[in-house]
Amino acid sequence: MIRKKRLYKRPMQLYDSVRIKEENELVKKYGLKNKKEIWKALAKINYYRKRAMNLANLSSEEQQVFFNKLNNIGFKVNSISDALGLKLEDLLERRLPTIVAKQKLASTVKHARQLIAHKKIMVNHNVINSPSYIVQVGEENKISIKEKTKKEVKE
Repeated sequence: MIRKKRLYKRPMQLYDSVRIKEENELVKKYGLKNKKEIWKALAKINYYRKRAMNLANLSSEEQQVFFNKLNNIGFKVNSISDALGLKLEDLLERRLPTIVAKQKLASTVKHARQLIAHKKIMVNHNVINSPSYIVQVGEENKISIKEKTKKEVKE
C-alpha cells in the first residue's frame, strides 16, 4: 500500500489577505489549532466533490452508496449537485469539538478541544483523543464525558 505523504495542499498564493482573514475567522469559530487543519478539511471536501463528479456518469446504485456514506457523516446529500455544493463549513460542523460544544458538554469550542485532547470525551463508550474526529449521525447522541473513577486504597 502506498502511503500519501501529505493529506492537504498549501494555498498557491501565500499572502492573500482575503483568504487569511477568512481562515482566521474559521480558526476562531471552530477552535482549530492551525491553518493546516483547514487545508486538510478542504482537501477532504475536494475529494468528495471529485468523487461525485466521477460518479455522475455511473449507475444510480453506485451513486446511492456514495450518498448514503455522505448522509451517515451528516451531510444532507440526495443528488450529485448537493455533493458538488458541499462547503468547508459543512465538514467543520461535523468535527467532535464543534458537536461537543453544541451539546453544551463544554463551554466553548476551545474548551471542548482541550477536553478531547485530555481524553475526557467518550463516543460510544470509546475514548476519543483526536479533535479532528468526524462524528457520524448515529454517534451524536452517544457522546459523553468520561466519569472519574476512584482507585481503591489498600490498607
